Order: sequence, then structure tokens, then C-alpha cells
Amino acid sequence: MRLVARFLVIAAAVWLVAVYVPGVTVREGLDSYLVIALIFAAVNLLVKPVLKLLSFPLLLLTLGLFLVVINAAMFGLTALLTERLAVDGVGPAVIASLVISLVTWVGDNVVGLDRD
Repeated sequence: MRLVARFLVIAAAVWLVAVYVPGVTVREGLDSYLVIALIFAAVNLLVKPVLKLLSFPLLLLTLGLFLVVINAAMFGLTALLTERLAVDGVGPAVIASLVISLVTWVGDNVVGLDRD
């Protein structure tokens, strides 16, 4: 149940990004948002830890702000892996990753996914 709720929160975050961030387009349909959420979650699960490990010195040097770049890269990689999502550059990817991070954080707290 928690996994389904997390996918729905990510899908809602992607929908908000598609609506409000210029330069990010999603092919219409609920299934597009769910597929993008699934791919985004898989990329964050498999690739993000490796990138965080490889960029650990930069993370220390920037006091964690390099995570914004890593999150934008994960969003861009998601766009590369599916034709349902298009990102028109680094700027929209950074803004989208910030919005997705904020929405998933709020959604996790509202739905109660962060509690054990």
C-alpha cells in the first residue's frame, strides 16, 4: 500500500511539474504520469546511490547542494528513458527536480509515508 501511495505522490508531482514548469512536457494521459513515476522511482533507486557515492567529495565541498544537480540528472535520465516526458534543458530539469522534491516531501508527510 505504501508503494502505491508513493507512486501516486510522484505521479502527482510530475503532473504539477508538467503544468507549471515551462520546458517540461508530458504526453497526456494518466498512464503517462504513472509510467514516468515508475521510471523515476526506478532511476532513483538504482542510479542515484551510485552517483551520490561517486560525487561524495563534491557533496561535502558544496555542503550537499550538489544533490540538486544529481536530482536534475535523475529527472533528465528519466526523460531519456521514456518518450512520454520531454525536458528542454538543464534549467527546467533543475526547477522540476526541486518541485518534485518539495511535492514528494509534502505528500509523504500528508499521507504519512515517512512514519514507521
